[in-house]
Amino acid sequence: MFSGIIADIGTIIRAEDRSGGLRLSVATHALDMGDVQLGDSIAVNGVCLTVVEKNGNAFTVDVSRETLNCTVGLEQQGARVNLEKALRLADRLGGHLVSGHVDGVGEVVAFTNLGESWKLSVRAPQALAKYIAVKGSITINGVSLTVNEVDGAVFSVNLIPHTLDVTTLNELHAGVKVNLEIDLIARYVERMLVCGA
Repeated sequence: MFSGIIADIGTIIRAEDRSGGLRLSVATHALDMGDVQLGDSIAVNGVCLTVVEKNGNAFTVDVSRETLNCTVGLEQQGARVNLEKALRLADRLGGHLVSGHVDGVGEVVAFTNLGESWKLSVRAPQALAKYIAVKGSITINGVSLTVNEVDGAVFSVNLIPHTLDVTTLNELHAGVKVNLEIDLIARYVERMLVCGA
């Protein structure tokens, strides 16, 4: 599990084809790798991946073709990515409960400067729209955010300067695809309603 509070912006330094999937090496900058063990999970742009190698301030993960088919932002060498280590039971939950399992890919509709903040509008896949509610939580490229507006499948969030400084969201613009994870609680509420529990 993760919180959606980004700890570092890493760089994909190698993307090597592995039988349809990829082996990625990611260089970190501020992420403390001292307590990371092989087999640990790190969210890369909101995608939970397993560390298979460590080398100084870099780590390596394997990404399956299925994961690549359901996500964006993991295939380009040189790309900057949001990083977060998995939560420990004693950690603070500063964002919201995030599984690192991307539910779908959205598209940025607009990114508007409001002066003291920025408004980011994203079109979600139609199948996810019903899970997105005003004042609910959403994860965009691994970043925990609060939904401010919803209009059909398009939702908007407000980004403060700090969020833009410590994540890659400042690189977004209209037409860019992003990884979305809906609120975990919304997913389970729907399941209970469908099953009549």
